[in-house]
Amino acid sequence: MVPAGPGVLPPFAAPPTEGRTARLWWGLGAAALAVTLCCGGGAVAFVGMAVSGTQALNEQATAVVGDYFDAVTDGDYDRAYRLLCEREQDRESMLRFRTRLATEPKLTNYQVGDLEFTDELEVPVDVTYEAGGSGRVWVSLAQNTGTGEFEVCGVGA
Repeated sequence: MVPAGPGVLPPFAAPPTEGRTARLWWGLGAAALAVTLCCGGGAVAFVGMAVSGTQALNEQATAVVGDYFDAVTDGDYDRAYRLLCEREQDRESMLRFRTRLATEPKLTNYQVGDLEFTDELEVPVDVTYEAGGSGRVWVSLAQNTGTGEFEVCGVGA
């Protein structure tokens, strides 16, 4: 056979050999970056949802405790009674509740703290009394299964 002369094309092109490993590493790097962004974004979203949920619970707890102490400070014991959980309403009648609160020292001011997640949901409240003096009481909360809202389920020192 006669060898091919100048200018004759081979039957197929030879595969490129330069840059093959560089392209492989660039591709792996891009894939790693995409995975990191997706997983990192998911972790950031999860943390954001957890913080947002905690803030929402704290706002709802602060609102119901504030409403309760507003009612007690204003002497509107019927409204305060309606903010109690069912267990507390079963334990103490409205008449007895009103009588008990009327004989306790009057409140002039209060400051609601942040919700604490212990065995129970509790909120600290710093109170100031009309006769002078101050103290801290703890308000236990329960969630109403029908409405999902918090209710006052006990006030203690």
